[in-house]
Amino acid sequence: MFEKSTWIRLPRNVLVGHGVLSRAVDAIDDLHLEGRPLFVTSPTPKELAADPIAADLEARGIDPVTVTVEEASFDAVEEVIDAAEGADVSYLVGVGGGKAIDIAKMASDHLGIGFLSVPTAASHDGIVSNRGSVPEGDTRHSVAAEPPLAVIADTEILAEAPWELTTAGCADIISNYTAVMDWRLAHRLKNVEYSEYAAALSEMTAEILVDNADLIRPGVEESAWIVTKALVSSGVAMSIASSSRPASGAEHLFSHQLDRLAPGAALHGHQVGVGSIMTAYLHGGDRGIWKDIRAALESIDAPTTATDLGIDDDTVIEALSTCHAIRDRYTILGDGMDERAAREVATRTGVIG
Repeated sequence: MFEKSTWIRLPRNVLVGHGVLSRAVDAIDDLHLEGRPLFVTSPTPKELAADPIAADLEARGIDPVTVTVEEASFDAVEEVIDAAEGADVSYLVGVGGGKAIDIAKMASDHLGIGFLSVPTAASHDGIVSNRGSVPEGDTRHSVAAEPPLAVIADTEILAEAPWELTTAGCADIISNYTAVMDWRLAHRLKNVEYSEYAAALSEMTAEILVDNADLIRPGVEESAWIVTKALVSSGVAMSIASSSRPASGAEHLFSHQLDRLAPGAALHGHQVGVGSIMTAYLHGGDRGIWKDIRAALESIDAPTTATDLGIDDDTVIEALSTCHAIRDRYTILGDGMDERAAREVATRTGVIG
């Protein structure tokens, strides 16, 4: 008797392109969302995107509520939940980078109401995924949540975002290569549940950026288009898999450990990009794709070395040799590397001198 079943939750509407911010109210209408929305944003995205959408809603007699957050935290999630319950809102709109969208995502999940994702920087695939990420002390929590009902990504705005945020988004996507390698390895060795469809989609997003790395340039709207499409596809892959596995392997463990050892030193996407160089080497040595990954990162001005990250060599070695213990997720790191092996990998791939 075949009894397998799955429930895949995906965004109903994805608007990507020039000037699509002006169509946000149309997207809301298409979703048949009624009542009062609550905007979750931060100062600059509020001015760039939240205020224009709010003005369009006000022209229709709708009075939105806005909560401006300074940092991602569970306290900020609670603040949004309290504001939503106090104002009797019907849906949330996350406007900004990772922190605003992740906070809106987790608050909407708690409240049992939908949310829209309006990214103002193409910095990570959380703009469409079913997971939120919030730091707490020296660690970072990845929390399951509902994906957005719609994504509204205006490439005119995204192209003007700080270049380092775009390169971080690119590096995050490129690291899908090694995340899928780890997922397949865990499936073969530990019988971890695996989805060929989600894995193929995730790999395709990485290939899009590696193959088009020479087209990714600052201030170019076509670049924002390429990166955003890849971020959306990566987030969809996670929703299909009901797991972060298609986009999170040993390279993400490495990044999370760097957050503990050198908090705030570098952007998450940049850290996983460097981690992906080393874990790709572990998967295939000189026969692998680590050189292609490094070349693509270099082409888009993303970090490829400890120096680029602003982190000393010893911290990189400590992170690589201890990050396997962060969570119960089998990767190429297995039960850990000793420091000598970690140093050899980092040296051979040029991550350290």
